Amino acid sequence: MRLAVTIVACAFLPLASNADAAPQHRSTMTTSIDALAASARPAAFVVDAFHAALRRGDTQAALGFLAKEALIFEAGGVERGRAEYASHHLAADAAFSQAVPGIITRRAGEAVGNIAWITSEGRTTGTYKDKAVDRRTVETMVLRRAKAGWKIVHIHWSSAAADK
Repeated sequence: MRLAVTIVACAFLPLASNADAAPQHRSTMTTSIDALAASARPAAFVVDAFHAALRRGDTQAALGFLAKEALIFEAGGVERGRAEYASHHLAADAAFSQAVPGIITRRAGEAVGNIAWITSEGRTTGTYKDKAVDRRTVETMVLRRAKAGWKIVHIHWSSAAADK
């Protein structure tokens, strides 16, 4: 049940409410880890490294954390695979992550065998393309462990206007 509840959930990173708004990703990170199992910490490190690469604008490094077949849900859309993500939203996600700081307010996760899930809740505030951003964000990442280490196989990002 814990897995089902976790995977159904969320996605983290600053997002906007329509397609013309800012891409859905956060820029900086402070973490209050409160429900992250020790078994999931290596996978959470990969999630954090992925976001750090986006914040640096290092899109090639960010892609290196994704499995070739990674499935990315964002703003009601789907990108099927690392190559599709690279050709569509990756650059915008990196630009947004560099411009708008975000924080993680709660994180949970667990690893069982070669599968891990990391969920993060947060808030992103700042300005992007001359527009104010203030979003509650949620993120779910599912990772698979292979010989080369953990790879992200699924990302689900969503957000809503922050409560004032």
